[in-house]
Amino acid sequence: MSVIGVEGEERDDYTRAESRSVRDRSMRLLRSLLRSLRGKLVLAVALVTVSTALQVAGPALIAYGIDAGLPRILAGDPKPLIFSVAAYLLAGIAGAVLIAQYTVLSARISQAVLLELRTRVFRHAQHLSLEFHESYTSGRIIARQTSDLEAIRELLDEGVNGLVRGVLYMVFTGVALVLLDPWSGLVLAGSLVPLFVLTRWFQVRSQRVFRATRVFSARLIVHFVETMTGIRAVKAFRKEDRNEKEYAGHVENYRHANARVIQLFGLFDPGLVLIGNLAVGVVLLVGGLRIVDGSLAVGALLAVVLYTRRFFDPMEEMAQFYNSFQSAAAALEKISGVLEERPGVPDPTQPIDLWTARGALSFDGVTFAYTADRVVLPEFSLHVPAGQTVALVGSTGAGKSTLAKLLARFYDPTEGSVTLDGVDLRRMHPKDLRRAVVMVTQEAYLFSGTVADNIALGKPDATMDEIRAAAHAVGAHEFIEALPDGYDTDVNKRGGRVSAGQRQLLSFARAFLADPAVLILDEATASLDIPSERLVQEGLTTLLADRTAVIIAHRLSTVSIADRVLVMEHGRIVEDGPPAELIAGTGRFAKLHAAWRDSLV
Repeated sequence: MSVIGVEGEERDDYTRAESRSVRDRSMRLLRSLLRSLRGKLVLAVALVTVSTALQVAGPALIAYGIDAGLPRILAGDPKPLIFSVAAYLLAGIAGAVLIAQYTVLSARISQAVLLELRTRVFRHAQHLSLEFHESYTSGRIIARQTSDLEAIRELLDEGVNGLVRGVLYMVFTGVALVLLDPWSGLVLAGSLVPLFVLTRWFQVRSQRVFRATRVFSARLIVHFVETMTGIRAVKAFRKEDRNEKEYAGHVENYRHANARVIQLFGLFDPGLVLIGNLAVGVVLLVGGLRIVDGSLAVGALLAVVLYTRRFFDPMEEMAQFYNSFQSAAAALEKISGVLEERPGVPDPTQPIDLWTARGALSFDGVTFAYTADRVVLPEFSLHVPAGQTVALVGSTGAGKSTLAKLLARFYDPTEGSVTLDGVDLRRMHPKDLRRAVVMVTQEAYLFSGTVADNIALGKPDATMDEIRAAAHAVGAHEFIEALPDGYDTDVNKRGGRVSAGQRQLLSFARAFLADPAVLILDEATASLDIPSERLVQEGLTTLLADRTAVIIAHRLSTVSIADRVLVMEHGRIVEDGPPAELIAGTGRFAKLHAAWRDSLV
């Protein structure tokens, strides 16, 4: 079992109270998943109960046929024997039909639960704040949707069926045995003592080894996903050999954990067989002696031997259930932990609509800290009039990107407020905010699909003419037309068919097509070469007219189109003015500009 901490890490060192809280959380999730399936669950229980009872009736009917039917047939009355044979066949047929219906119904219940759970995890993960995704690695969130849901599927499809049928079978078998011959019931009761000891031993040991397999399996998946996701960095830094050694270590740990599971079953299964055989032997001995003195019939002895033997048959399936249960319980705890996460930037309870935004921005006494001991913006205030283009410059860690994230409401300020046209972003309707403010980052992510699909992401109902116009505006039209299928070209695997600079141009076209009131460019020209950057700047000059823009750039060539430059250091504005005025001065920006100009010589 694990608990997700505030930084997204999973812990094993939880207290008893935390453990109880995690179990309660998991049970709440399970109840919510099953609430709409109550009718099907009741029907499934009825089907499995009746079918199991019919299966258990078989040995008793055989005993009746031998002890009552055979003597009567010798007397010329075949009816009892015919009745027992017919009842045996009907019970077998009816039991098979009912168990088939139960299997189908339980599979439907299982798939309904999994579908709902998958949908919830995907929907909830999308709505969680950027803060969560920056601390909770992509490999781990993928593990929630893959290995953890697979563990729950195995439990629902196989484990629960084995447990329910096994428990009912053992209960009905024990009851039938006691009703048929109480003395044999006592022998069976005596065998329950070593059976309990063996099962308890297995339970304690398996709890540790099964949990270890889940941990090492998750580490395997995380390492694999992160390696494949960061394959460019792996290639760039020649990390293949190190990754192979690390992955081999994870594989070996997983193999060792599974070997311990196999060893555990290697002791548990023979122990079950031994106890079962001893119980059958004692029942046969006691029953045989009682046949001699006439207190037990031959058919009854055959039935009690069959019942005793069959009583132990479900135990192995139930042990397998415990394996599935441990894995699924740990998986459900992790999934419930994700679903319990609350967005750091919650939607307003009474949102304010802002259908048409002008673009006036204000930071009023904003303090922001990622953690209590890491204040990035101390008492920050700023006003940007509508339609003004502002460039933010400064050293790494000055707070420029944090400012952009607050404007896009990826985070909320610790203190103070950020407003658009006088409306606090925390109170603005999310749809209006996303329509009014668009952010383009250095990571130009392209989704699977065509070039046109990716540009239209900012405006799904855009016409082809609008898409082409946006591409023309940012200088992307020519290279798009040169692609194999033009705008219908599949970008393939996160934009693998286009260069980094071309991906950035497509992200510009996407943002411009959205036509926001506020456009934030966070190092958005970093991937462009000089000719491409000049093309984009020409497009920016036109498209940023009458639009509020915040440009964060280390390339000071991009700053030249700004109306105003803010130089930031340690979360504070140290210079503020038009580019030409600051360049003519002797301050921080003038020195930065001179150094940049010298680097071009």
